[in-house]
Amino acid sequence: MLKVLIKKQLTEVFKSYFYDAKNNRMRSKWAVAGWFVFFIAIMAGLLGGMFTALALSMCPGLTAVGMGWLYFLLMGGIAIILGAFGSVFNSYSGLYLAKDGDLLLSMPIPVKTVIAARLTNVYLMGAMYAATVMLPALIVYWITAGPTVARVICGILLFLIVTVIVLLLSAILGWVVAKISLKLKNKSFITVLASLLFIVAYYVVYFRASDMVQDIIQNAGAYGTQIKGASYALYLFGRTGEGDWMAAAIYLAVTALCFAGVWIVLSRSFLNIATASGKTGKVRYTEKAVKEKTPFGALLSKEFARFTSNPSYMLNCGLGVLLIPACAVLFLIKGREIAETLNQVFSGMPDCAAVLLCASLCLLSSMNNMATPSVSLEGKSIWIPQSLPVQAKTVLRAKTSVQMLLTAIPMLLAVICTAAVVPASLPVKLLLCIMPLLYSVFSAVSGTVAGVRMPILNWTNELAPIKQSGAIMITLFGGWLLSIALAGLYLLVGYKIGATLYLLLWSALFAVLSLILLKWLDTKGAAAFSAL
Repeated sequence: MLKVLIKKQLTEVFKSYFYDAKNNRMRSKWAVAGWFVFFIAIMAGLLGGMFTALALSMCPGLTAVGMGWLYFLLMGGIAIILGAFGSVFNSYSGLYLAKDGDLLLSMPIPVKTVIAARLTNVYLMGAMYAATVMLPALIVYWITAGPTVARVICGILLFLIVTVIVLLLSAILGWVVAKISLKLKNKSFITVLASLLFIVAYYVVYFRASDMVQDIIQNAGAYGTQIKGASYALYLFGRTGEGDWMAAAIYLAVTALCFAGVWIVLSRSFLNIATASGKTGKVRYTEKAVKEKTPFGALLSKEFARFTSNPSYMLNCGLGVLLIPACAVLFLIKGREIAETLNQVFSGMPDCAAVLLCASLCLLSSMNNMATPSVSLEGKSIWIPQSLPVQAKTVLRAKTSVQMLLTAIPMLLAVICTAAVVPASLPVKLLLCIMPLLYSVFSAVSGTVAGVRMPILNWTNELAPIKQSGAIMITLFGGWLLSIALAGLYLLVGYKIGATLYLLLWSALFAVLSLILLKWLDTKGAAAFSAL
């Protein structure tokens, strides 16, 4: 039974590799093999290659000065952080709050068998992430320092110790996330916030990694002395990788005891968490007047509710909502310096900075494409908006307006901040304010048109229309290419007619195209939507 449950857990993790949610059918054997080859290329090629390069930059220098233990401490710490973060959400959803929890617990299966299967799944996922760091680290060390029996065996033991630590952290952090999740009413914003914080932390570490490595290598002696004095346990952790049998035995014993403790606690608390229904509160009915909404207002509220209740929808289609205000602050602080630098680089092209910054704002606007999948997200329930006593064009306008509002409002702040610091004439500054707003309107309308022309309604996973549809690819990459073309054409020939006329022509183009596409949505688009 344990083997069957483990197979079931792993199949759920890699479900998208076997099942095509977009077309609602199983993938062919060649497609499954292709997906797994792609997965291995990402894990072993991209992540493994990145950490191999990191190991090569650290190992020779630290090993040469007798600080091999510090090398293993750093690489092991990275492996633990990566593995724990990579599997913590798997432990949260797969270990504690799985959707099939009630079904499994109702079967004649011992609870400890269910726990063991789910812990094994969490362990394998964490070990997979940790391996992308530890295996390159061990191989590079063995090549650099020379392989001995003690180094090889203790290195393998260190890898096992790291994977168990990852499992323990994943189980504990997953328990914390599960307990917090049960207390929250709206989890979408928490999920989005956690994802964005991870992305920010990743890029901060990524861009500072080179300086950090150089600093560690140059000051290895000072860091090593501090670590030995402050935490001898960390020193022993690193010594395990160098082949210290005593350090390996101590860490094996400690991790085994910690795992036993987590198993005991988990066995006693698993049922309480797995069968919890979440926070519920008593609501007392109070009669009050409800303000009547127009059909358009009601549909607009419905579209906003769908967007804010879906973390995947917000992260994949609404990143510009955060990036545009962030760039507004950046331009307000550093905009004058950026503009002066651009004008110096392209000194023969008047007002080049204004045009390039305008193009960058349009590029940021392209990061918002929530209108494109809005039609497809209706799925099999598309008959509901079609059967409402409202015109089809009203439904489509509501879908378009969500992106317009969520893009144009922060864009208004961005263009004002940009125009305030860019050295340009008054007409150029006015067009700098107008054109990105017109582009936002064009992007929203064109996105809705693409969604109507290329809908996906037979999906079983909402990520299919959000991330995998042809309409999304066209609107996203098309917006990027259009923004790049806006900047590139000015650098090639546009500067000859001046920034004022150049931006005016583009503004007129976006305004005319928006009107044409909006007219199409109200007529042929509405008819096509009604016929879906």
